[in-house]
Amino acid sequence: MKPHPSTIWRAGMALAALAPAALLAGCMTMPEYKRPDAAPPAQFRLQAQPAAAQSLADLPWWGVFNDKALQGLISEGLANNTDLKVAISRIEQARALVDVTHSQMSPQLNYQVGGGGERTFVPTQNSIGAVTVGSIGGALNAAWEFDVWGRIRKSTQAAQANLFEQEDIRRGVMLTLVTDIAAGYFRLLELDRELAISQESSDTFKTSLDLFTKRFEAGRDNRLPMDRSQANYEAAGARTADIKRRIAQQENALSVLVGGYPRAIERGRPLIEQSLPEAPLSDTTALLQRRPDILAAEQTMQRANAQIGVAIANFYPRIGLSALLGGIGADVRDTWNSFGIWSLGLSAAGPLFTGGRLEAELKNRQAFWDETVAGYKKTVLVAFQETSDALAAQQTLVQRRASLENQVAALQRSQAFAKTRYDEGRASYFEVLETQQQLFPAEDELAQTRRDQLLAVVSLYKALGGGWNLTNDQWIQARADAAASAASSGARHEQGSQAR
Repeated sequence: MKPHPSTIWRAGMALAALAPAALLAGCMTMPEYKRPDAAPPAQFRLQAQPAAAQSLADLPWWGVFNDKALQGLISEGLANNTDLKVAISRIEQARALVDVTHSQMSPQLNYQVGGGGERTFVPTQNSIGAVTVGSIGGALNAAWEFDVWGRIRKSTQAAQANLFEQEDIRRGVMLTLVTDIAAGYFRLLELDRELAISQESSDTFKTSLDLFTKRFEAGRDNRLPMDRSQANYEAAGARTADIKRRIAQQENALSVLVGGYPRAIERGRPLIEQSLPEAPLSDTTALLQRRPDILAAEQTMQRANAQIGVAIANFYPRIGLSALLGGIGADVRDTWNSFGIWSLGLSAAGPLFTGGRLEAELKNRQAFWDETVAGYKKTVLVAFQETSDALAAQQTLVQRRASLENQVAALQRSQAFAKTRYDEGRASYFEVLETQQQLFPAEDELAQTRRDQLLAVVSLYKALGGGWNLTNDQWIQARADAAASAASSGARHEQGSQAR
């Protein structure tokens, strides 16, 4: 029995439609993700000590920054910081997009309901009449795409990689927030120390000004010492005013960082009483597993790899099953009739000619992959640079601080000796002024070096991906504890304002 010509024609058309897919299948394969080799060095530059079993990065932030006031600020920031809330919102967006993409794996079921009526003219053999027609119908239609080529699977992988990337970005925001608050707090303490030095110098120069003013008015000295003393006193006053401005601005910056309006910031221990935590390091490969920006960059590569798979799958036909089930009822001249309808079909639809669009999309995705690889390698290099920079700061600032402490001690002895010589009439007061002019800047420089040592620990903690092993529950608990701390701090601030 010969097949019907229409059957042969339909089979030929189906083969013609699948021929491009079969041809592509021989030359295009889905890419498998493989992390590019970043070739980390055996150890950090300037890493003097051998790798320790526990790294500074293993410590939670409250184990590194041992200052109750600072811990309260960090907790408040974790609870209220707007950048962190943005990052959390983006995670929820990414999680929803994963569900949206994955839903394409399931059959899609839709419904349709409609009804209507009309009155129209109907010509008959001998006259023209009118007829009223009413109808109502409903149908269920279903479509299910068979993910033969992995288009939906790769799209879901890309969405999942984006979700994990946003999770790593959130952890990066947390780490940056903690270290930025700590750095801002230590800068504030250093400004407090500078203010104390400036006020001390102002008091000293005021004493000198009063002394030389009396000597000038008594005719015992000329005007030069008095004018020089006044110049030093006014310079100290201007510096004091400038430091107060910087303190207010630093407090405002910290207030916004922790998610509040500008206010005074409570201090804990002063700068000279801050302790430096030990900073052991682990091996260099751990850096690739702990830094949130490196982990986020790798997720970006995985997303780019999956998107290449989606672009390849778009060359193949989409094969699926469609079905329709419903019924229609009609009323003509008060006569009601109804009947059911159904359809079931297997279809394959694919591109034959797109003017180079699909090829261009594939090249675009491949170029994006190359971009993410370069970005990942740069992120790794920057991570090692930041770690080495922090280590260099740590190691060199120790010697700098020791030298400055010796310099300040020598200048203090020199000032005392000059004052004794002046009191005994063996030297002019210019010797005293000279030692004072040297002492106060040296004390400022020492305070800045103490701040820089604390900032080096902050930078190293951030560079190593500190707190990488904290679970989400631990972060959430820290944020929960912040509510009581922030409320208590706000109550104290309000009481202080009322008292003033």
